[in-house]
Amino acid sequence: MEDVSDQSTSLCTHCDRVIPAANINLHYAHCSRNLEKCKVCGDMVPKKHADDHYLSTHAPVSCSLCSETMERDILDIHRGENCPRRIITCEFCEFPLPAIDLAEHQEVCGNRTELCHLCNKYVRLRERYTHEVGCSGNQDHTVEPSRNVREAEREEGARRRRPNDISTRRLLFTIAITGVAVILGSFFFTKESRAQ
Repeated sequence: MEDVSDQSTSLCTHCDRVIPAANINLHYAHCSRNLEKCKVCGDMVPKKHADDHYLSTHAPVSCSLCSETMERDILDIHRGENCPRRIITCEFCEFPLPAIDLAEHQEVCGNRTELCHLCNKYVRLRERYTHEVGCSGNQDHTVEPSRNVREAEREEGARRRRPNDISTRRLLFTIAITGVAVILGSFFFTKESRAQ
């Protein structure tokens, strides 16, 4: 048997592949009749599937959230980092909302106040971390007159939960509601199936 490396080869002018010289005419006839070079990636694809190849591999796509059209290879980056409709969590209240609404929401949300348990003063949420780092813990029982804070409000503020407690409770509440919905749904589905 003849060694393949010893055979002479020819380059197919249609697909640019190296073909054994003995088969080049047959290969070229088949290749030029059935295959087409993709204008974008250069891959050889069957002529009957050329449109499908372009649509599934190279055609611009629309973001399902904001409907912006873009190249397929940047869609994941767009959805994760740039899409104005991607869901982001507020750093102050942990409420999920579209990125386009985040700045306006945080402007209001960050101006809410909470009682500092160290110095017993009300501090804006946006300034809470800076305040906690510099807070000396000296309790100042005087309150600015513009606040007009009653003792009951101070006690209520002292009982406020930390943000992580809120998100854990929200998660547990969501799981409980979902469980109830599944049970009710299966009950009605079973009842409906029996009636038929």
